[in-house]
Amino acid sequence: MFPNPRHTGIKICGITQEQQARAIISLGADALGINFWPKSKRYLPIETAAEWLPGLMDETVLVAVLVNADAPTLDAILERRLVHILQLHGDETPADVAALCERGVTVIKALQVRDRSSLTQIGTFPCESVLLDAYNPGIYGGTGETFPWELARIARDMFPEKRILLSGGLTPLNVRQAIEETHPAAVDVASGVESAPGVKDLDLVRRFIEQARLAKS
Repeated sequence: MFPNPRHTGIKICGITQEQQARAIISLGADALGINFWPKSKRYLPIETAAEWLPGLMDETVLVAVLVNADAPTLDAILERRLVHILQLHGDETPADVAALCERGVTVIKALQVRDRSSLTQIGTFPCESVLLDAYNPGIYGGTGETFPWELARIARDMFPEKRILLSGGLTPLNVRQAIEETHPAAVDVASGVESAPGVKDLDLVRRFIEQARLAKS
């Protein structure tokens, strides 16, 4: 299960290489994000991912990062059993999420937040897990920008039945503080542990995981 209710989950997102994926698993990450959105700097084509992702299915939780994916893309990912979870970053509606949940798919809905009023949308989505990211119209994650962390605390109070994941601008330098201030179900990082888009700096990954585990959640 991700997030695991027994501790703050750690998801490293934007993985593009099998060797790095295996190294990050060995460092203790709870989940890996694979970006299937063609406009992403961390895009991994389905055909390429299919060559090595199935070999990791029993070793970690794999999450497909998607933006307004069409039905053929969704079907290709689900039918090939490439991942365990779909993380939706686009303009997907509560009805879209409900349809996937009815198919037995585990969904994380990513939402951009900028103020308290933008949190009300959380309650409209039927999935258990919601990822909060910085408000950036037209840009779907991976910007490295933070948002006011108190909004994550407010979201937890407003929707105690939801598992709130924290993203946006996290690094080894601030992840411990972020966890201790917001107590999220999980943290999600991409650019904060990279040497280049889609290429992880394994030392930064190690430090990020270490700092996250030190946090009093």
